[in-house]
Amino acid sequence: MPQRRLHQALAAAAIVLSFWAQGARAAGPALIEAARKEGRVVWYTTQIINQFARPAAEAFEKKYGVKVDYVRTDSNDVALRMLNEGRAGRVQADVFDGTSAAARLRKENLVAQWAPDTGGRLPANAIDPGGYWIATNLYVLTPGINTDLVPKGSEPRTFDDLLNPKWNGRIAWNSSATPSGAGGFIGTVLTEMGEDNGRAYLKKLAGQDIAGLQTAARQVLDQVIAGEYAMALNIFNNHAVISANKGAPAAWIAMSPAMTIFSVVSLAKDAPHPNAGKLLIEFLVSEEGQKLYRDADYMPIDPAVAPREPALRPDGGKFRAAAFTPEEIEMRMPKWSAIYKELFR
Repeated sequence: MPQRRLHQALAAAAIVLSFWAQGARAAGPALIEAARKEGRVVWYTTQIINQFARPAAEAFEKKYGVKVDYVRTDSNDVALRMLNEGRAGRVQADVFDGTSAAARLRKENLVAQWAPDTGGRLPANAIDPGGYWIATNLYVLTPGINTDLVPKGSEPRTFDDLLNPKWNGRIAWNSSATPSGAGGFIGTVLTEMGEDNGRAYLKKLAGQDIAGLQTAARQVLDQVIAGEYAMALNIFNNHAVISANKGAPAAWIAMSPAMTIFSVVSLAKDAPHPNAGKLLIEFLVSEEGQKLYRDADYMPIDPAVAPREPALRPDGGKFRAAAFTPEEIEMRMPKWSAIYKELFR
């Protein structure tokens, strides 16, 4: 490792150790009792309600006797909602999750500096060095197809394959400025190909008349399953597995590199029910909580809890990935979105 990068790594490790030494907390009787006195926790979540949020809330309520009120939306709406509430001095959420909201809200001083002590179970990069977020699960973003419209063996396997004229007018993506939308796909291309080659490729891709849908990636995949389009770019690959297991004509493509991002959870600053919020975060990253992610066909962040479909996780060889932190997404998304508006609108 080059000297400079070694120093950076050591500095980051020192920050993590300092944070845990001073502020690490584990769920104990005192926290549980304090949470029960508060009686409820408000959770702004990007997780699908029937797939994960409701089962997780029910398991938490059964275990601790604390009511969970959840509101489901995407990362951008989580950030906007909390930003408006914070500026108005009426913070409603105790806990929020998502792929990029934490980085945005941290700039506005709306995120508490608190994270649970996981005892080293989780990968070091799954915990913010400053303690503002902790990852709960991993998302892998790939193309998804309707298997009735795309016969096996005819699906695109590389970025260049997407330029084949047969896909013209048959592709859709989420047009929002999110990792699971056009912006995230553009970022993956630029990371893989570099600025000049990436832009040249994207100009060619723009000729494929991709439908930009103003809806979440899950709903884009649903439209593909319904036969509105043959393929969606940058969907969560586990969503295709969830749908296929229910009999839908859905599959995902292991196109390299995929984009990998964390879904992270944070405690809101000035949370109305801070102890219940801390307890919910503890629960989500506990072994019990991680098994709930697994059982919902998500990819747990705990390496000891393997996903039910191991192939979903990039192997670093045949199926590579480009990984981005919430802070990197927040920093780069304006540029990626600008390129989308320039080339695809």
